[in-house]
Amino acid sequence: MKNILLVDDSALMRRVLCDIIESDKRFQVQDRAVNGLDALALLSRKTYDAVVLDVNMPQMNGLELLKELQKRRISAKVIMASTDTADGAKVTLDALELGALDFIHKPTSALDCRNGTFSQGLLRILAAVTDVDTRSPITSSIPARTPVTPKMGAVRSIVGRTDTAPAAEKPEKKAPVSAPPSGKAVYNPGSQVVALASSTGGPKALQAVIPKLPANLKVPVVVVQHMPAGFTASLAERLNSLSEVSVKEAAEGDVLMPGSVYIAMGGKHLNVLNMAGKYTIHYSDEPAREGVKPCANYMYESLMDSKFDRVVCVVMTGMGADGTEGIQHLKEKKKIHVIVQEASTCAVYGMPKSAVNAGLADQIVPLEQIAQEITTNVGVK
Repeated sequence: MKNILLVDDSALMRRVLCDIIESDKRFQVQDRAVNGLDALALLSRKTYDAVVLDVNMPQMNGLELLKELQKRRISAKVIMASTDTADGAKVTLDALELGALDFIHKPTSALDCRNGTFSQGLLRILAAVTDVDTRSPITSSIPARTPVTPKMGAVRSIVGRTDTAPAAEKPEKKAPVSAPPSGKAVYNPGSQVVALASSTGGPKALQAVIPKLPANLKVPVVVVQHMPAGFTASLAERLNSLSEVSVKEAAEGDVLMPGSVYIAMGGKHLNVLNMAGKYTIHYSDEPAREGVKPCANYMYESLMDSKFDRVVCVVMTGMGADGTEGIQHLKEKKKIHVIVQEASTCAVYGMPKSAVNAGLADQIVPLEQIAQEITTNVGVK
């Protein structure tokens, strides 16, 4: 049974959240705290499998607690559950940068917290971050496809572990990269695209990848990060402010351009279509798949009929198995190269593990080396 620390200043909300968490026999609320100070005292002397943390609290709020945990080097798996995660995407992104692994919007009414959407979502995230379940328990609404039997090919390149650096302040603009690092041979780029998928821990992980891509990257990059509507625009703006490449929330009809990163809009499925000789963004509104929307499987499958010579697929930290099925289908039609984030640098080793177990990984690399490997594989202008 996993031990949870619950931090919320409302006695009623603590009671409701405790009931939800303990409705699943995998979890128990070991302690409760009324503010960040109480939680800090507990975390200084005890270890929990996860922390469910509110934002707005007296004496010490949730963001201040996260800063103190970083300052004191206290490790904790924190899930933000606050009304602020809906009121302001900036607060959520700040929390994720400060070490929170994931977030869920908490209804303002304690009674509304008992609805299935919130309670199932909270338990699903708890299961992922505490490693009791790495596959989403929510079944897809999409009709089953003909099963794809993965080929358990050997991983061709495994890079040793390196420590993950914390998110940095906005860097000075670097000179455009004119050649790949380390003098490595580069695959002839031809017509290529990078398609990246991430989930839990993804916003922070993306800050370790996107800002390291050179402005003269030879190809476009499309990204599916599991986030609800209203958050991906802020994520794109923040990444754009840190990066040499152009980063934006993908809009309907956007034409993919080299050196640009397109982040899928929350709450819709992103597809890449070939229209009039140009690759454009098209959104669709099918039900959630793998329990998520946007879903990376749709993005990868939309590339099956494209005329790209090769697709570089990148699978990073996240719960569940999103991306694996789509890459398997894509591999039937296209030349692909799959870069997977190494386990020790993942916040949640779900999506990367699924890709590795399916025999899809061509490279398994630590987070800090993913940008370099992308650049090496696709080249610069």
